[in-house]
Parts: sequence; C-alpha cells; structure tokens
Amino acid sequence: MAEVQCQGACKGSDKAEHDEKLAKLNAVIEEFKDQPGALIPVLHKAQQIYGYLPEEVQYHVSQGLRVPLADVYGVVTFYALFTMTPRGENNIAVCLGTACYVKGAGELVSKISDELGIKIGEISQDRKFSMEATRCIGACGLAPVLTVNEEVHGRLDAGQLGELLQKYKEQYAVSSRP
Repeated sequence: MAEVQCQGACKGSDKAEHDEKLAKLNAVIEEFKDQPGALIPVLHKAQQIYGYLPEEVQYHVSQGLRVPLADVYGVVTFYALFTMTPRGENNIAVCLGTACYVKGAGELVSKISDELGIKIGEISQDRKFSMEATRCIGACGLAPVLTVNEEVHGRLDAGQLGELLQKYKEQYAVSSRP
C-alpha cells in the first residue's frame, strides 16, 4: 500500500502527527478492506482523521481498498459531506436556501465574516473556524439556519451569532489546554 506523503495531507503538522494519522487510516482500511461497500465508510473515517480528503489520502485509500482512484475521486466529489479542502476545527455551514436567505442568512454570513475575519470557503488564521455555504439542510422551519460541526442552530439573528461563536471559541480553549 502506498504511503500518504507528508505534503498537503499534513500541512501544519509534524512528522509524528502525520505518522499517527497514517496509522489510524491504515487501521481503518484494514478493518474495512474485505467488506463490500467499504469505500464510503473508509472515506468518512479518513475525513475524520485528516479533516478533509486531499489527493494523497484518496490515493492511499484507493491502494488499500484496491479500488480505482477514479472511483474514489468520483465518490468524494459527488457527496457533499466530503471535502477536498481543509476545514477549521469548527466548520460553520450557513444555509443559503430560499427560506434561510429570505429570513436573513446573508446577514449571518456578513456577521461571521466580521467576527472571524473569514469569507465563505476560507479558514481563520488560527485554523479554529471555517465557513461554507450550503443549500437547504431540511430545517426550513428554523430559518435562518447554520450548522457548526453538524450541530444545527436555527432562528438566529446577527445579534445572537456573537454569543454562539463565543461558545465555540471557549469550547476550543478548554479542550486545547494541557
């Protein structure tokens, strides 16, 4: 099995962290490699390990599962839950579907941009937050809606957003203490 090269897959990490992630990925591949339909669960776990699915990781999964790289790439680019670009530790997905947009989702995007200094598709300099746009998440009754790490927050206005972001900033500060 080809090894994941310590380039894009471990930007900002050291060799020890890279080796730890690679060991976890290899264990996942080993667990699933003989199971039919293993590709999606392996990619999901790989994304949990790396935070995204760079080409190096896709190639490693392809080799480990003996699945054509084109199939791996096809799945990664087809399903919205997979990403080939790094995300922050707290990924904010703002719904810009019709109901959310009409009820102020654009204002939420502006407030997040002001508060965190990022635009849609960007990561904060400290890599704690990223923001993406999404289309209807199926919670139109709670519009406008956003998710942070897949946790749904609805009926928000720009005033409530500062408090919500602070919660995640504090949560990170507590979890990153030695």
